[in-house]
Amino acid sequence: MKPGVLIISHGSRDEAWVSIVMDAVQGISLREELPVAVSFLELVEGRLIQDGIHELEHAGVTDILVIPLFVSSGSTHVDEIEYALGAKPEPERETDLERFDVQANVHYGYPVDDDPDIAVMIWDKVRELSKNPARETILLVGHGSVHDGFRQRWEQGISSLAQRVRQVSGVAAADYGLLNPGSVRSKVEYWQEQGHAVLVAPLFLSEGYFTKVVIPQRLAGLDYAYSGQTLLPHPLLPHWIEHQVEVLLERVRMKG
Repeated sequence: MKPGVLIISHGSRDEAWVSIVMDAVQGISLREELPVAVSFLELVEGRLIQDGIHELEHAGVTDILVIPLFVSSGSTHVDEIEYALGAKPEPERETDLERFDVQANVHYGYPVDDDPDIAVMIWDKVRELSKNPARETILLVGHGSVHDGFRQRWEQGISSLAQRVRQVSGVAAADYGLLNPGSVRSKVEYWQEQGHAVLVAPLFLSEGYFTKVVIPQRLAGLDYAYSGQTLLPHPLLPHWIEHQVEVLLERVRMKG
């Protein structure tokens, strides 16, 4: 058996977005030397998922450890990629993504969800906004989903993550709001009615349209603190990737 790592993220036309993801991956330090490929679902020519598969198989990899670099198990992309890689027989929702050409065995990992490393990253990004923790709420804002099953997974992961953030930060409360369905504005209003200052933390990998435009538009006219800082860049993300690889590697070897 020769394992290799395939890290998959969404992709963007913004070269800075892609560079931030690439830099995070280059920061990983695995316990053993494994081939690592970084791929994107779309928009990054030459670094699409099939390109990454070919790169690893060309290096002789027999078992591909897939790390889906997405913030939630509730992402429909996480589901369709797992299907297209042959790691599950059918997608939960209809997809245009066709099956990839894969000869190696595929072992599919987990997205960010409520990992403790991510809670620390979020607090690091909003820490400078905190003035009076005893009267503050950190509100995590995620993309969410309108689809049954996926929405519940989003809610489960982000609500658990919010509690981890509260414990790490020491603020009075932590909560979450989703852009789909739209609960962000009502959550800010609720916590303001409780007399809390609201620190808004975007649960997105990298800055883009949602963090720069959509979230401020949804909260227009409200009083809240927001830096717009996303999870990346942060030195803990490579640590998260390393841990995911170790978990998958252990699982594969136990099966073997």
